[in-house]
Amino acid sequence: MMHFLIGFLIAVAVGLTGIGGGSFTVPALVLIAGLPASEAVGTAFVFAGAIRLVAAPFYVLRKHVHAQYLRLLLKGAVPGLLVGTFALRLLSKDAGSPGVIILLGILLAASSAVTFAPRIQNPGFAKKNPRWLLWLAMAIGVESGFSSAGAGALGAVLLLNFSEITPAQVVGTDLIFGIVLAAIGSAFHLQFGSVSGSLLLELIIGGIPGVLVGCALARRVPAQRLKAAVAVVAMFAGLQLVWSGAHSLAARHATSSRMSAAGAVPMKGFGSALRRSRQR
Repeated sequence: MMHFLIGFLIAVAVGLTGIGGGSFTVPALVLIAGLPASEAVGTAFVFAGAIRLVAAPFYVLRKHVHAQYLRLLLKGAVPGLLVGTFALRLLSKDAGSPGVIILLGILLAASSAVTFAPRIQNPGFAKKNPRWLLWLAMAIGVESGFSSAGAGALGAVLLLNFSEITPAQVVGTDLIFGIVLAAIGSAFHLQFGSVSGSLLLELIIGGIPGVLVGCALARRVPAQRLKAAVAVVAMFAGLQLVWSGAHSLAARHATSSRMSAAGAVPMKGFGSALRRSRQR
């Protein structure tokens, strides 16, 4: 039942704001479901793609997708995603490194806060410097391939504060952006076998009604409130990543301390036995 509820709540956030597919799902799968980091990343990728696929038609039919910015984001993010995915495969024991997750969470929370500081925003930036979107998206793709978290949130925050498009267009563009990245990432993770099929099915069963509820709510939310909702969800996702990274870091430290203590006792005993043998 818990997994259905997790899928439903995350999907509501995705349908409403386009954010949360990876940022919320990976920590939830690691901390609540107890999945290994690499398997949580793979499962989150497929789940995020599935629920975004349900939400996308609502935004496409309303013409809430900015084709030029979507193209630039994908040109940068897809090569970055491939690099990040193979890095995850090569360094699977360090997947979801607490340090990386904490850094991403701080970056996401801080960048989302810009939404509430109008003087820092620059709505004309993307229009005047469209090529910068490509390079910024490449960094987002690398990070997404390695952790499956933050692609939707960082893409949404970037468009929300540094482009002239409406909040609804930000959500729609970001959803299609996330679908493409999730489809490519899912293909690799399915090939690597790092997806929990039974858990994924439960998440999707809970997620489909959740994403429909989120899309229905988005139609009724005024533009300014939708912008604030996107920013708040992104900030919450960032803080969630900081908390989960700190939790993992503390758990690793505790495990390391126990192993060190366990290793010290036999060595102490060995030292005593060696001294006794010398006295004889």
